[in-house]
Amino acid sequence: MEKKFQFSLSYLFIALAIFILLQNWLSPDINNVSYSQFKTHVAEKKINSVVISSTLLKGYEKVESDKKEPMFPKALYVTPRIDDRNLVEFLEKYNVDIIAANENTFLRTLLSWVLPTLFFVGIWMFLMKRMGQGAGGMMTLGKSKAKIIAQTDLGVNFESVAGQEEAKVELAEVIEFLKTPEKFTRLGAKIPKGILLVGPPGTGKTLLAKAVAGESGVPFFSISGSDFIEMFVGLGAARVRDLFEQANAKAPCIVFIDELDSLGKARGSGMMGGHDEREQTLNQLLAEMDGFEVNKGVVILAATNRPEILDPALLRPGRFDRHILVDRPDLKERVAILAVHAKGIKLDLEVDLEIIARRTPGFTGADLANLVNEATLLAVRKGKEQVEGTEFEEAIDRIVAGLEKKNRVLNETEKKTVAYHETGHALVATFRKTAEKVHKISIVPRGIGALGYTMQLPTEDRFLMSKTELLEKIDVLLGGRGAEKIVFDEITTGAQNDLQRATDIARSMVTMYGMNEKLGQVTYLQQANQFLQQGLFQQKEFSDQTALLIDEEVRKIIDERMVGVKETLVEHRELLEKIAKVLLEKEALDDEEFKALLGEGV
Repeated sequence: MEKKFQFSLSYLFIALAIFILLQNWLSPDINNVSYSQFKTHVAEKKINSVVISSTLLKGYEKVESDKKEPMFPKALYVTPRIDDRNLVEFLEKYNVDIIAANENTFLRTLLSWVLPTLFFVGIWMFLMKRMGQGAGGMMTLGKSKAKIIAQTDLGVNFESVAGQEEAKVELAEVIEFLKTPEKFTRLGAKIPKGILLVGPPGTGKTLLAKAVAGESGVPFFSISGSDFIEMFVGLGAARVRDLFEQANAKAPCIVFIDELDSLGKARGSGMMGGHDEREQTLNQLLAEMDGFEVNKGVVILAATNRPEILDPALLRPGRFDRHILVDRPDLKERVAILAVHAKGIKLDLEVDLEIIARRTPGFTGADLANLVNEATLLAVRKGKEQVEGTEFEEAIDRIVAGLEKKNRVLNETEKKTVAYHETGHALVATFRKTAEKVHKISIVPRGIGALGYTMQLPTEDRFLMSKTELLEKIDVLLGGRGAEKIVFDEITTGAQNDLQRATDIARSMVTMYGMNEKLGQVTYLQQANQFLQQGLFQQKEFSDQTALLIDEEVRKIIDERMVGVKETLVEHRELLEKIAKVLLEKEALDDEEFKALLGEGV
């Protein structure tokens, strides 16, 4: 491949230096003298010829007969011409050749003015060309930033995407329409014009779009929603028009807009009113998707994790009328995703990907890819030849609980408190029917503020939870605080996160799930965002009296569950002491060790 020339600022300085040297070499050596000094040099016969112009007198030295006449004779002395009627007579007196003709200055004028002008014009044109070629250049502000991706550029197809079978079926239908449209048009069917991939971050929406590019075999335009927005008014709409002009010229094709929410936010929701640059860009997109001309063979594919903030006009039939959910993978899909990412690493034969998948409920595809990479890095750090199950265990702990803080040394009192706290969580989980099984207990500090943790392993993926399950989940969270109170007759700040999570569950039961007798089967709060952890605002749709009742019922739930937790821990006080002492010695207990300490009767 031929190496392309790259512009460097040093080249500009070198060219400027050469130009200055050339100008100095071509310019004559001039001695500016007064008129009287000029006449003195003539009298001393230092000047043998004089060129008389309209403004100057230029004296030249006579060249010897054996020397060649130079191309550019150099004036020795120059003086302003004054009104002297005796000048000619004076020069003739000393046998000075008089040249009373207009001086030809064309070449000198060319070198002094035209050449520098052309030089700087050339620099200006070069810089403007460079600005036009750069991303967001001044000459291409109105051009679309979409990248045209060929089928072989990415090396990604549906086989590269583990899980998401329903989404792949929907997208395969679109690809088939683009390849063989007559199969659908013979019955009058129309393919959806716009397809919206919806799901939490990291679930593989962009990867599915890349797979579509690899499978379709048609031109694939890829662009982010933020690429349309610029500081200059009107550029976003111009880029939308340019994008659809390119797409129409290459139809059939697919246009993929990533992060659609940055462009398609509901109009009128901005702080500056309803007539800003983003809304102008959105209006142009709406017009292009549902204009007077039918865009045959142009399919718009978009992805977002915030569908609730999109403009309703984008979601109506005729625009993004097909919504494909790309959700978090279930157990089977997690196994498949782990297998895909584990292909390129050396795994120990005893590593069971299904066990790892069971330990990672709620992990997205991006999380699982990060998990495999973290486990591989740990194996390399230890100097191992293969990645073993212990590295995956450590990687899960790092991702879920945070980085192990080896330098954070707890004093004996703090360490003992943490040990009883975590044992309290584990014992309450053991004696609750619906609670998840204890997988690991640790009192090694991790992350920002975690001094220890109790990890539970779900037996299966769950999509619904009963009232009993929620209440027993609160019990497990309160187990640490209950153990502190029973053993030390004192409470610490270590239960802050547990109390917050338990309160959130209790408040959700009261305000969202209709699980309270006094407040009835009514929802008082609306979930702000379906996919992100929390929304910007939550609307309050109840009176102050109801708010007071909500607070009372939430507190009542927490207080009642704490009573039951303490009863459980008092009943099994011997186990609490036994497990806490072993935990203090080993600092970590896995599920087998924990079961052995519980005994056969539990």
